[in-house]
Amino acid sequence: MNDDRRKRIDEAMEHISAARELLDTVIAEEQEAFDNLPVGLQGSERGQKMEETADSLYSIHSDLEDMESLLEEIKA
Repeated sequence: MNDDRRKRIDEAMEHISAARELLDTVIAEEQEAFDNLPVGLQGSERGQKMEETADSLYSIHSDLEDMESLLEEIKA
């Protein structure tokens, strides 16, 4: 792989890292909103949806970490 392609992979990794940081914030906010619901509402449809959303976002975050690792391996 030449230097130009390595540089573009580095740029892609920077974007992925920025996306993970944004997701960190959204995940924390969604989890906090869920935690602040009264216990009775946490088990409601709305509460379950909030919890599912946080779980899905965490999964996406994990996938982005995996992508960064794979890109790092490709560059080596």
